[in-house]
Amino acid sequence: MAVSLGYRNVFRDPYGYPDWQAAGLPVAFDAAHREAASEDPTPGPLYGWGMVWTLLGIFLGGMALNLTPCVYPLIPITVSYFGGRSGQGRGSLVAHGALYMLGLALMNSLLGVAAALTGGMMGALLQNPAVLLAVAGLLLAFAASLFGLWEIRLPSGLTRAASKSYTGHFGTFFMGLTLGVVAAPCLGPFVLGLLTWVASLGSPWLGFLVFFTLSLGLGLPLFVLAMFSGRLEKLPRSGEWMLWVRKLMGWVLVGMAAYFVRPLLSETTGLLALAVVALGAGLHLGWIDRATANFRVFGAIKAAVGVGGVVLAIVLAGPLLFRGPAVFWQTYSDDLLAQAREHGRPVIIDFSAAWCTPCRELDERTFRDPAVVRLADEKMVMIKVDLTRGGDPLHERLVSEYAVRGVPTVVFVDRDGHERPELRLVDYLPPEEFVKRMESVLE
Repeated sequence: MAVSLGYRNVFRDPYGYPDWQAAGLPVAFDAAHREAASEDPTPGPLYGWGMVWTLLGIFLGGMALNLTPCVYPLIPITVSYFGGRSGQGRGSLVAHGALYMLGLALMNSLLGVAAALTGGMMGALLQNPAVLLAVAGLLLAFAASLFGLWEIRLPSGLTRAASKSYTGHFGTFFMGLTLGVVAAPCLGPFVLGLLTWVASLGSPWLGFLVFFTLSLGLGLPLFVLAMFSGRLEKLPRSGEWMLWVRKLMGWVLVGMAAYFVRPLLSETTGLLALAVVALGAGLHLGWIDRATANFRVFGAIKAAVGVGGVVLAIVLAGPLLFRGPAVFWQTYSDDLLAQAREHGRPVIIDFSAAWCTPCRELDERTFRDPAVVRLADEKMVMIKVDLTRGGDPLHERLVSEYAVRGVPTVVFVDRDGHERPELRLVDYLPPEEFVKRMESVLE
């Protein structure tokens, strides 16, 4: 069970599946890692509430894409198309609407699966700083398109073919299938940015789920309006506010770029980078951008987004300003272990990596808790083994010696120099529970 838990946390890392052999760690370590991965029923990095909130955000992002300058003008066309079939009965109208959404979902979901399959090696590559910087640069380039600095233009023949009207149920399915082509100048940068992220996950199942959710968000408003086509006159008119929505999507991609480069930065700098992005987005979208609309609620939406960005920045940066000291970690050496045994001090060895989410949770919460810091400073020797980059012979020996099969792995060694295997930790643990393990190894 402990090994399984350890592997689940390795695979739940937001930067993809680590390839231990490519990182320079032993082949046996890599083989055991892959064997445990095949037993994990929950592939990919998104799980639990993290998956729920991520998919909800993607769904809302899909809905927001309906408000961009390229998609919004398609709403009257789409609704009129369905409205012309209202005489066939409500059942036929629902069938046409379902086929439209199916076409949209099929095209986007296939893109997601293809990106995940072709990006299966991305997990190992994302341990390379140059690759992380390249991905971040690509996302920033897509964001620049949404900010209006450049624009994606498809061949005119492809656009005409996608815009061609077909009759019957196939025509409805084809309209959904080709929506992404017609609206590519606005959808393209955001979708391509999302494809880059999905490729880094290396999971076809997640690629399908992410883009299916995006398609639901994009297609559901059109489906609902089609069912109630008589409400069309109540839609807001086109205007500058749609450019504001494009910029909102651009800031999402800037945030993703900051997320990708975070492993290259220190813990404090990484959080500050995300806070700066949130603050910049809030100020720009809330007050600096002068976009207006002919409906009153837009002003309230702008203000809410602006305040939300500022609040998020405070939430991200605030703890950095007020939190206490962290555990003092030392570098492993045989002499240090011998001195600890000579003085009767237990040892805690933390095997971690920068790309490991539970490892960062331990560092940011558990290892900054005052009770944990006090016990560690007064009565224990704390050693950290950083497995972010491979090739270190000492680390390879320790991985083999302590049978480390994933990160995080926290090993507790008693006063006599013997490991207490029942205390071994392979997942995030809250401070109060970690203190109990520390007290146990002190007994």
